[in-house]
Amino acid sequence: MAKPIPYGRQFLDASDLQAVLRVLKSDWLTQGPSVGEFEAALAKSCGAKYAVACSNGTAALHLACMAAGLKPGDEAITSPITFAATANAVLYCGAKPVFADVEADTLNLDPELAEKAVTPKTRAMLAVHFGGQPADMKTLGAIARENNLILIEDAAHALGARQNGEKVGSCKHSDMATMSFHPVKHITTGEGGAILTNREDLYQKLRLLRTHGITRDPSMLEKQEGPWYYEMHALGFNYRITDFQCALGSTQLAKLPKFIKRRREIASMYDKAFRGMPELKPVLERKGNESSYHLYILKVSLEERRRAFFEALQARGLQPNVHYIPVHKLPYYRKNGYEKVSMPVAEDYYSRAVTIPLYPSMTNVEVNRVIKAVKDAAKAAA
Repeated sequence: MAKPIPYGRQFLDASDLQAVLRVLKSDWLTQGPSVGEFEAALAKSCGAKYAVACSNGTAALHLACMAAGLKPGDEAITSPITFAATANAVLYCGAKPVFADVEADTLNLDPELAEKAVTPKTRAMLAVHFGGQPADMKTLGAIARENNLILIEDAAHALGARQNGEKVGSCKHSDMATMSFHPVKHITTGEGGAILTNREDLYQKLRLLRTHGITRDPSMLEKQEGPWYYEMHALGFNYRITDFQCALGSTQLAKLPKFIKRRREIASMYDKAFRGMPELKPVLERKGNESSYHLYILKVSLEERRRAFFEALQARGLQPNVHYIPVHKLPYYRKNGYEKVSMPVAEDYYSRAVTIPLYPSMTNVEVNRVIKAVKDAAKAAA
């Protein structure tokens, strides 16, 4: 039987292994020079002034929400179609996530509905670039400025994406952008994340909060007792990332253009293959967007056929997934004040969505195998 094809996976080559081994043989396994080198390369790649690498994408979101000053009594608007970590990071700060529904075509935060959700308690907005397709940052940025909000991009799906020629992560319209380097993402550090920003004040906060709120920076110390001296200026966390992870990140980042090119090639093959099929509707790229295609999602025409279609794909050797259960529908959220929340577009999308395999190391043979499996499964589920 042919090897199963997962919906996503990492790609490592000899340069990645050599980079990690080189650091493992060095004097620095953590808090060494490879971290700064990766941060500088990431900031340059995205077109931002600063990058702060951390232990994972959830930590990046939490640090961004902390740097934004979220606290009990505050609200932050975000999308229901995202991994739970986006909203959870707001809760970690004691603030309240407020969901606004998504656009039917992009599945990103609907700017008009987000604006309607603003209240005197709103302090921040977290826009998710779902599946690799950028949200409408120009419009969301204008809403944030008009209402004095901190705008955070959850760009975990969108490293390498562009909107009207602008790179995701450049923070042209936002205050911060967070990244994830989990193995299914565009580049990997095993686990890992980062926050990008153009604001020096936020950059300094993020660096402080990443390491327990402790600093040895002479310019920040209230006094100086000797070369050993340090001070804790905030209640931070141990969200550091290791040097060998960052060495891997740097070599992966060098391959990012090739990875994105291949992802877009596969997506184009899928678009062509599934166009015109009444049983399925792909989530297509909006004009002006250059998706980095973290995910390729099909919407089944009728929700009662979704499970049969999903299981038919599994029976044909694929490992599909569903991204995501709307956050307000998760038991924790339902039991904590969100039971009556209704997001019609998000809920309709979820009832029909299936993610199929897409990752850079897929061969054309595997892509064609996926196409055949999808077409056969669609007929079987009809």
